[in-house]
Amino acid sequence: MPRLRQDEMPDRYDDKSRGPRLQRILAEAGVAARRVCEKLILDGEVEVNGRLVAKLPAFADPEIDHIVVQGRPINRRSRKIYVMLNKPTNTITTTADEPGMDRRTVSDLVDHPAAERLFPVGRLDFDTTGLILMTNDGDLANKLTHPKFGVVKTYHAVVKGKLSDEDADRIAEGIYLAERKAGRTSGASRTARVEVKVFRRDRDRTILELRLREGRNRQVRRMLASVGCPVKKLERVAMGPVKLKGLPRGGWRELSKGELDGLRKAIARGKGEPEIVRKKVSKKTKKKVSKKTSSKRSYRVEEEQVSIVDKKRLKSAVARSGKKSIKQTGARRYDSGTNR
Repeated sequence: MPRLRQDEMPDRYDDKSRGPRLQRILAEAGVAARRVCEKLILDGEVEVNGRLVAKLPAFADPEIDHIVVQGRPINRRSRKIYVMLNKPTNTITTTADEPGMDRRTVSDLVDHPAAERLFPVGRLDFDTTGLILMTNDGDLANKLTHPKFGVVKTYHAVVKGKLSDEDADRIAEGIYLAERKAGRTSGASRTARVEVKVFRRDRDRTILELRLREGRNRQVRRMLASVGCPVKKLERVAMGPVKLKGLPRGGWRELSKGELDGLRKAIARGKGEPEIVRKKVSKKTKKKVSKKTSSKRSYRVEEEQVSIVDKKRLKSAVARSGKKSIKQTGARRYDSGTNR
């Protein structure tokens, strides 16, 4: 569609001929993720050419229209920044805390010299550690978090108790979790399939990996608690093909070109990685397998050192216990090629 001149622009902002959707313009300008931008519009925080726009759908032209969010004009052109943060505990995944709370945020840890405002892609709980991506690219952030694109999030967990094969099966197939709207429970729905891999079972704990495509509120913790194995430690170690590596707790760095290309390819496929499904065993293979093995699903138990329980990292954490906290010293930036 050819661009309209300013004197040809329609007066109504719900007219598609004005240009792209307003929430998309805000997201691409680095205001926030697209769904957050929709809420900003509905909450009456957005003005276009001095007029309040508080209904959707709304359309505008970023090259012609003067767009203001919460009293500040948006950046029409800005370099897109993509940052990986190794989130520590006792940190909230937001750009600003509620008034009077004064808790550390992920934005407090990332002070990028070329970006005034970076927002987190998705959320991690207050006590959950690991990979958080931060960017001013709202369109990419929306695609990484929207379930229809199926970008896999990988977590390593240490849970209390011994997780049985039956309970691992229940989690893998999906568990009904309550849903809340406007502060009230509004029924329950089943979670999407999850890939569960048990690394080790001890008498009083289990170490496992979970890979899921959706991101409900505290989903991993709630699923494991529902089978009687509450989470003791939880860390996100990957998002799609991007893995948490080369960063200490509280450190951050920009994504490499290869990592960014990998994310975009995962989104383009529409299925972040091969679909999580159970492998069917052929009849010929079943005959070769003993009755004991084929009677129930077998989870591969590996004696690997999982990142959150790595002996070297635990010793290092104990050695650092006498040092100043991240809040006292400030987070450090690391280059993409740094290996630690």
